[in-house]
This record gives sequence, structure tokens and C-alpha cells, in this order.
Amino acid sequence: MSSSDSLDRIRNIGIAAHIDAGKTTTTERFLYYAGIIHRMGEVHDGAATMDWMEQEKERGITITSAATTCYWREHRINIIDTPGHVDFTMEVERSLRVLDGMIAVFCAVGGVEPQSETVWRQAERYKVPRIAFINKMDRVGADFEKVVEAIREKLGANGVPLQMPIGAESELEGVIDLVQMKAYYYDVAKLGAEFEIRKIPAELMAQAQEGRERLIDALAEFSDEVAETYLEGRELTEELLNREIRKATVSAVMVPILTGAAFRNVGIQRLVDAVVDYLPSPLDRPAVVGELLKGKGEGERKADVKEPFAALVFKIASDAFAGKLAFMRIYSGKVALGDQILNAASGKKERIGRLLQMHANKREEIKEAYAGDIVAVVGLKFSRTGETLTDKRHPIVLESMEFPEPVIDIAIEPKTKADQVKMDSALERLAEEDPTFKVRIDKDTGQTLISGMGELHLDILKDRLFREFSVEANVGKPQVVYRESVSRRAVAEHRYQRQIAGQEVYAHVKLALEPAKTGEGFVFRNEASAKTLPGIYVGAIEQGASDSMASGVLAGYELADCRVTLLDGSFMEDSSSDSAFRAAAALAFREAALNAGPVLLEPVMAVEVVTPGDFTGEVVGDINSRRGNVENLEPRILEQVISAKVPLSAMFGYMTQLRSLTQGRAVFTMHFSHFAQVPEEVSKKFMTFRG
Repeated sequence: MSSSDSLDRIRNIGIAAHIDAGKTTTTERFLYYAGIIHRMGEVHDGAATMDWMEQEKERGITITSAATTCYWREHRINIIDTPGHVDFTMEVERSLRVLDGMIAVFCAVGGVEPQSETVWRQAERYKVPRIAFINKMDRVGADFEKVVEAIREKLGANGVPLQMPIGAESELEGVIDLVQMKAYYYDVAKLGAEFEIRKIPAELMAQAQEGRERLIDALAEFSDEVAETYLEGRELTEELLNREIRKATVSAVMVPILTGAAFRNVGIQRLVDAVVDYLPSPLDRPAVVGELLKGKGEGERKADVKEPFAALVFKIASDAFAGKLAFMRIYSGKVALGDQILNAASGKKERIGRLLQMHANKREEIKEAYAGDIVAVVGLKFSRTGETLTDKRHPIVLESMEFPEPVIDIAIEPKTKADQVKMDSALERLAEEDPTFKVRIDKDTGQTLISGMGELHLDILKDRLFREFSVEANVGKPQVVYRESVSRRAVAEHRYQRQIAGQEVYAHVKLALEPAKTGEGFVFRNEASAKTLPGIYVGAIEQGASDSMASGVLAGYELADCRVTLLDGSFMEDSSSDSAFRAAAALAFREAALNAGPVLLEPVMAVEVVTPGDFTGEVVGDINSRRGNVENLEPRILEQVISAKVPLSAMFGYMTQLRSLTQGRAVFTMHFSHFAQVPEEVSKKFMTFRG
């Protein structure tokens, strides 16, 4: 922002939804009506402003979150357009971590789809206030009321319509504003830039009055002022309703629902008005909380330029001209070119080389940035996604982000020795950009393995590797990332006693290993007596056990969800050391794992297939043949929605098979659900040892 942009006139928002719900098209209309662009590009033409990557233009989907800025009614709106495909959920996650508000876009035909629910849960986790926009009211099968009901039932949201459509499908003409009780008719021939405000048509008045009553009832539950004004028979002014809707939205007790058709330019201006009127400014959000360094406990930073500087790096990107870009949200204070700041996570000092205001892949040089701003920085050497940048005199560490583990990997090898150097450098840069992309060396084969969230995710990364970094490489077929765990409790102990360089080394550890709850990861508990095992060695024992989780005893896969309890041990004053206890713990852990009923786990995906009803039997039969479990069948107009859980290993090549079964008329989406034990007949081929 400029110093003249007051914090109460800033909106940091994201636009998020299921794939193909119209997020990027909606953003494109925002920018057109705000005067940022003078020609609207379409996603299907590969000309959308926010989809600037070659891969995005070719596929017609958003892959990376793109930031831009526009002004509306003297308010500055910083917008992040996020991907809808489940493979790029992390892009949504890290955007929502730093945003103050969100527009959740829903298709008027598809309604609340799987990725819609994922995005909604992410917003709930970060307590981000939301507006819902029911888009594509011009499509065949559009049903406004059905989607409103789905938002309430599937998402558990207190969704309250502030608008209702005038017509639907090819007869969509505009929207009725239930706050103003006016009808907005859009001139599609003039790209919706011109609209008429008229009286509500007589045939829709009763429905509009009913909708307004629902809105007032919802507000009255939250607002005493609205309840008293209504009960006393006084006029509920537009100013009063807007003020109370804003309060209810900011406090997340209500989700305003608006509607329109972004592609036909219907309802967009009123949606931008709603962003200004109802979504929070940085001042409306609670102060961010973090850990003060040097053991000073917890601290907070308010949205104020006079507070010490604090910002969170939420994204790293490579730029062909600027090099490494670090996107950061500034929560407090200000920063200028040349300033030296502290990376609170690494303890290293950084210097601000350049500050950029981004507009998709274009950039504008700025000299200073302030609380409430989202900017890109050039010149940071040590900062990674999720790390805090702070005033070195008043350091604070803000809450970071958690990244999901990849579920699929492929082997990759360079064609020449020269390509090896280029490939290693390129993979390092890609991994720095994307925390869900992992690179590792297989200890048995020596192959380089790259891991990601799905086939599309890895396909995009491979494409970038070849195009952007000019790496020549051979790539294997996708492989599932398995895990191992244990099925029962086992106790083991190990006395580590060696002569090393003429000196005796001793450590004795007794521990128990048992399964933890799904998703808990590694859990360590100490029950050993401090008399027999001093606390100074407990950390080394925990580290030894934790390190052992990296390789299982069945097929060498990483262990998941294990609880380790330190029961007992012993030491010798002159012979014990941290390294000895790490080794003893690792050996005891492995012995316990062999006796704890080791099991192989596989990733299971939540799959949703939308198919013409005529092919339901064939699709369900195919899912069952893939070891899938059909959980729900939901009829839609002329279609059937099949929800199932299917092992990822059985889903390779599914799109080709689905097209064959349904004459190319069905589509599917899937996202990771959980790890589940592999059936014994399937797991046998993986086992190098049977416990």
C-alpha cells in the first residue's frame, strides 16, 4: 500500500473453489471493471491474466496462486486467485494462511463439490471470513436454492442469501438485491459494464420479500439492534443492514451468499461491492500471535505501521528476470529498500534488495511496504515458505504452516553428466518453491525419486523441468508412496557396548512400541526413572527412535503413526554419550518393530465420479474391481454422482478407462483421504521380511 492507503480501506482476499467453478473468470471480471485490464481474457482461450504460466494456458486450469491488486470505491483490494485442482491444494492452504477474507465460488449446477469442502475446511482452520458466490447461473441445470441448501448442509455454514437470480439458464437477466430490494438488469451485449436498476418484477416480489424476511431473521439472531428495530416496526435501513451483515461476516457467524454468471458478466460489480462492504480489513482481524525469542513467552503484533516489523513468507517463486521471489504478508510495521531484517526461524539476517507489487507475472517496483500489504521481495537468501521475517530488535516467530506428505513418486535420471548438475539445481529450486514436492535418493537403487500430490502435480513439475530448466532426463512411471506401521505393542531393549578407538562406549535402552492414532505421526513418552537414566540422555533416545521412523522393517518404507514409550535404561558415568544412546534406541526400536506386527499402509483416495445415469452400473462395477468402496450415490439432473474410497495404486490410468466406459461423457475428481492397511495378498510382493 502507499502511506495514504489507510488500513481500514484494505481488503486482502482470496478466490477459491472446486476446479472449473469459475474462480479465474471471476477475478478477470474484477480486474476489468476496476480498470486494471481493458480486455477480458478467457480461461478456455488461454488468455486469462491470472493464468500466466504456459502450463496453465495449455490446460485451461490454474496451477499456481497469482497475486494482483485493484481499487474499488477508494478501497485497495489485494487478490489471490488460487488453484481448484486437488493436486495443488497446498497453494490454497498457504494463501489462506495470510488472507483476511475469501470468496468461495460454487457452480450453480455442480454445487458443493469435493474440493469445495476441502477449501472450506482450510478456511475454517484459519478462521477466514467468507462470502459465497453461486456462479454459472446461466448454465443448463442451474439451481440457486439447491446450492444454498448444499452450502448449509454439506459445509455446516450459516449461509444467508443477500441476492436471488432473475431467471436462470439462458433466461438469466440479472439479480435482485435483498438488502436494497432492487433489481439489477445487466446488458450482456456491453459486457455487463452497464446495468439498470429497476423495481422488482411483480411476479418475483413475493419470493423477494420471503428472501428478505429470511435475511432479517438470520441477522436478528446475531444483532439486537436489528431485532429491536424490526419488532418495533421501524424501518430497517440499508445502512443498518450492511453494518450488521459486516459484523456477522467478520465474526464468521454468517456467510453472505451472492449470485450471478461471471462468464456473462452478470452480478460481478455487486460482488466487488460486497468485498468492500462485508469482508474484513486488517484492522478487523485479531492481532497475530507468536513466540518471542530468548524464552520471553508469547507475544502479538497488531496491524499498525508503528508496531515492530513482522511478516510471514507464504510462497517462494522463481522469476526469469528477478530470480528468487519471496511473497510475504506484512502483519505489522513497515519495511523499505535496503533494510536489514531477521529470519526468526533460522536466526540469519536478510537484506531487502527489491520490493515488488505483483500483478500476476508482471511487477511494479515500490520503495516501502506497510502493515496489511502483500508484496514480493528480491534478495532474500535464507528464507523459506512458512518462515517469519521480523525486526531484529523485537524478534517474534509467527505460527508456520503444515504441509501434507506426497502420495506418489517417480524415478528420474539425467541423460548425460552435464544434465545431472542442471537437474540437481533445478530440483532444488522446484522443491524450494513447492513444499509438497520432495526429492530423495532411493538407498537400494541409487535412483533419484521425486514425490508429489498426484499425477497432474508431477506432470506439471516434469514439464517445468524440461522447459524452464532445459534438463534432458528419462522419467519412470508413477509409483505409489506407501507407508509402514505396527499393529500391536511390543517391548525391546538393547545394551550398546562397544570398544571404539580404544575407549569403551555404553548405553542401555528399554522401550515399548505401539500403534498411535491415525495422523499422529511419531509420539514419544518418557516413563524411565531419572535415577537410572538421567534426563540429559532422553533427548538423544527420542532422536534415535525418531530417526528410525524413516525406514520400516517390511519393505523399507517410512513408518507412520507410532508411539514410543521409554521404559528404562542405564548408563555409565565415563562411557555413555548421546551418540551411544541414539544408536541403542535405534536398535531397540528396530527389534520392537519386528515384533509389533508390522503392516504395510497405502494411500486411499476419496473419488467422486459424475456420470450420465445410463452408465452408473458400469462405473460402480469398475470401482469395485479396483478394490474401491462406493459410499454414496446422489442423483442430479440427467447425471449420477458416485462417491467412493479407492486405493491410489488402483487409480492409475483411470481417466482412460472411465472415458471408455461412458463414451467420454463422465468426469472424476479425487483427493487423498487416509492411509489404510494393505490386504495381505497385495502386500506380499512388497515384503522383504515377514514379522
